[in-house]
Amino acid sequence: MKYFAGVLSLCALGVIGCGSSSPSGSKAAGGASSSSGGSSNTGSSGTTNPGGGAVNVSSGPTTATAMTTALGRKANFLVGLGNDLDPNSNHDMDGAFRLGTTLDLHYAYLSAYKNSDGSWGSWDSWNPNGTFVNVITDSADAHGVVPMFTLYAMAEQGDGNLMAAFGNDSVMKSYWSDVQLLFQRIAAFGKPAVVHLEPDFWAYAEQQSKENPSSMPVKLSANAPDCADLSNDLVGLGHCYVRIARKYAPKAIIGFHASEWANADPAATAKFLNAVGADETDVIFADLLDRDAGCFEAAVDPNCMRQGSFYWDETNTTSPNFHDYLAWSKAISSGVQHPLIWWQVPLGVPSDTKGGSAGHYRDNRVHYIFSHISEFVDAGGLGIAFGVGAGNQTTTDTDGGQFKDAVTKYFQAPVALPAN
Repeated sequence: MKYFAGVLSLCALGVIGCGSSSPSGSKAAGGASSSSGGSSNTGSSGTTNPGGGAVNVSSGPTTATAMTTALGRKANFLVGLGNDLDPNSNHDMDGAFRLGTTLDLHYAYLSAYKNSDGSWGSWDSWNPNGTFVNVITDSADAHGVVPMFTLYAMAEQGDGNLMAAFGNDSVMKSYWSDVQLLFQRIAAFGKPAVVHLEPDFWAYAEQQSKENPSSMPVKLSANAPDCADLSNDLVGLGHCYVRIARKYAPKAIIGFHASEWANADPAATAKFLNAVGADETDVIFADLLDRDAGCFEAAVDPNCMRQGSFYWDETNTTSPNFHDYLAWSKAISSGVQHPLIWWQVPLGVPSDTKGGSAGHYRDNRVHYIFSHISEFVDAGGLGIAFGVGAGNQTTTDTDGGQFKDAVTKYFQAPVALPAN
């Protein structure tokens, strides 16, 4: 089943202003800083390495505990929230910072998109010189949280026809300039950050290349100066992310995204991801669902017209269920040999009545996850980041306090990660 985890309507989400290339909540009061100061990470899950540090690996397996150390957190399962920027640009009021509990991660999208006049826009212009990145890093740091970014630009450019982007010199040149800028802005921050590289894109690439990434040409070497010696195909493209990240922001934790809909066989997906460089990253990302289950059941919202069963069985006796999904997750984590961060998990509240209404669609993932954190750890988990994937979904402001109550209780006794 295809889970389109990326933004299908940036305007509806409030990530960008409708008819504008500026994101809602992009400009912090006084502008973005280059993070010469700021507080150290001292969240509820604590810190063992206040400044964090470089991962110190260029390839090979990583562990969840090693990643928490690199991020300056204690070795506990991490919990975050994102895609929640305050519409009035007061980043003290971003959703993650209004819970009364310090989370581990706060994520924001960095996207490319089509403007109302048909031209393309990019996150690099939301604030001067790409400093939107530092708006997010600084606000997270001030609240004792690790900043995280979801780069979602490649699939927006090409989506189901990636060659439209890969064969276009101007698109590729602009894209790789932005990738470099992202990591330069993280370097200016000077502390650890997490970068989630291109959800959806890798699944499209896996399918369109028919599991053979060297068969799909990419105009890479002429348009990414740091990668001029890499192959002009998907293999070179994937390794280019790793090279740029390590060169410009060695404290950044980076990872590609595994999508369940890419291939029915998780071993095939892991093999593909490793071929394009996932084995040289630090973590792997995945998503459980990109909308509240009830939004699909109600089938009245244009963003929720997919067919299927989306409200999973918490008893794990009928399909779809959580144990089946976690088996897939474990196969991905084992195949790539990196810990998993689950991302953009919907915030709906359980109900025996199907569907719901805008802002109040039912879902049971929050309920199940916080009741079974150990299962996610056993599946190779490092952490989980909740957030809406489209407009009109349940949020932390419309869920009756479910998420706030759950994270408050969780951080009173966070679940420890394996020692190695």
